[in-house]
Amino acid sequence: MALILAINAGSSSLKFQLLDMPAEHLVTKGSVERIGLSDSIFTISVNGEKKQEIASISDHEVAVRILLDRLTELKIVHSLKEIEGIGHRVVHGGEEFDDSALVTDDVIKKIEDLSDLAPLHNPANLVGIRAFREVLPDVPEVVVFDTAFHQSMGSEAYLYSLPYDYYKQFGIRKYGFHGTSHKYVAYRAAELLKRPIENLRLISCHLGNGASITAVKGGKSIDTSMGFTPLAGLTMGTRSGDIDPALIPFIMDKTGMNANEVINVLNKKSGLLGLSGFSSDLRDIEKEAKRGNKRAKLAIEVFVERIQKYIGSFAAKMNGVDAIVFTAGIGEHSSMVRAHVLDGLGFMGIDWDAEKNKINGKEISISTDQSKINILVIPTNEEVMIARDTVRLSKKHQEI
Repeated sequence: MALILAINAGSSSLKFQLLDMPAEHLVTKGSVERIGLSDSIFTISVNGEKKQEIASISDHEVAVRILLDRLTELKIVHSLKEIEGIGHRVVHGGEEFDDSALVTDDVIKKIEDLSDLAPLHNPANLVGIRAFREVLPDVPEVVVFDTAFHQSMGSEAYLYSLPYDYYKQFGIRKYGFHGTSHKYVAYRAAELLKRPIENLRLISCHLGNGASITAVKGGKSIDTSMGFTPLAGLTMGTRSGDIDPALIPFIMDKTGMNANEVINVLNKKSGLLGLSGFSSDLRDIEKEAKRGNKRAKLAIEVFVERIQKYIGSFAAKMNGVDAIVFTAGIGEHSSMVRAHVLDGLGFMGIDWDAEKNKINGKEISISTDQSKINILVIPTNEEVMIARDTVRLSKKHQEI
């Protein structure tokens, strides 16, 4: 058995899970928020109960030291020597990484070089990596990339119809995101269906505040809805998803905004928030829709229509589909969204159980025996995927 820390570091936050591997048992989890402020918040779960403290946590290294101190002080571990690996989520691996990687100076340099592609995320992820290197220098660290799973896409899927030199010179192409989640639910779907993943055509719907859909054929991503950035694809909480690019200069001309300001609108003021006019949270929008709010109903209709469109196109691309998987916050917990999406896909031979669909947040098949396509709800677990890869690559490190 090995204790593995799965880390997701942001610019002012650090989320963590400690997992006992290979049993994949969650030992504890928590977060550090508002790093760099005098009223930082540290939260940790102990025997199922949350403990919280307010402190001045000046930087990520201090946050890491507090986290490790609490693990021993609260007797979650007897000694830090029990921690055998640390896995970090990194948003962008570009074309450099088609798999997770052991942290080395060279890997850190490559992640830095890719920061142009993810300026808000990669530098923050590196802060967490460096903090743990400083505090636990002898423990192997592994980086797990959101983009890696999608590196199996063919050039016909990832290239844009732009001058080819833009791709060669600037790396402009579709990268895709949420890869760790899509990979987890795809492999879990194969287990539940008791079929080799090499023989399956799957459509994974990661529906949350950020949302993406991936076509998985033979265990590999062959296409996905997000693009060069996570702004592309589906309607999301605050992101517009796909739009006509000519709208950007049009909006600039009409409003007087510059390009960066328009991109900010597309990222932070659009999607469900822009359509509904009052919230980016689907739970709020569902409540208002039930009360007859027309804008709320419209937001849901647009959200569902985009999902159906991608499912249909990916099914066509794979010449059929064996299973559709719903995951992430909305996918796992909104029976209403699942129902609306599936209602429009009857032509595919889908038949689903309305009573089973009322069950939220649990692993379940909601398709009937008559359905030509399996419909699964699978709670995602990116931290388990991070821990699995950390164990796998740490073993290779030990063998060298």
